[in-house]
Amino acid sequence: MTTVPDHTLQNNSQHGFAPLAIARIKGAQRANQVAIYLIYAAIFAFMVFGTIASIKAFHDNQLLYQLFYNLPYALVALTIPITIYDALVVYRYRLNQPSMIAMSIGVSTIILVGGLLFADTAWLGLSCWLGVAFLFKVTFKRFFNFLEMQEDAETVEET
Repeated sequence: MTTVPDHTLQNNSQHGFAPLAIARIKGAQRANQVAIYLIYAAIFAFMVFGTIASIKAFHDNQLLYQLFYNLPYALVALTIPITIYDALVVYRYRLNQPSMIAMSIGVSTIILVGGLLFADTAWLGLSCWLGVAFLFKVTFKRFFNFLEMQEDAETVEET
């Protein structure tokens, strides 16, 4: 059995994070960016199809009404699995406080399920999931800004 000196392990890591961990966090950040784009698409679909459906000539068009009503829900619902994956990555690498992750995911889930079961509506629960995606966007940005600041500090220290 061979042992690897500690300094070689330290040189392959980035401030205590293995390259695989950094790659996984970057992948989660890209997935979160897809979720953000889906959220923007939902808002855009709501505005466009809502505006078109409100025009008097299109009042009776069921397709426009369904696109106005259901497409934004479907787009936001597609972000839920992505957001859960992001939550698992953020929790695994301790990029945010576990209680904050549990609270944001838990409250969003409870409001969504409660709204569907008791109020026959999903809009409030899905709006909570919007906030979770943006919370993780900020978390990833803070993490990579921290790594960049540490690299800058090391560069200044070496010179």
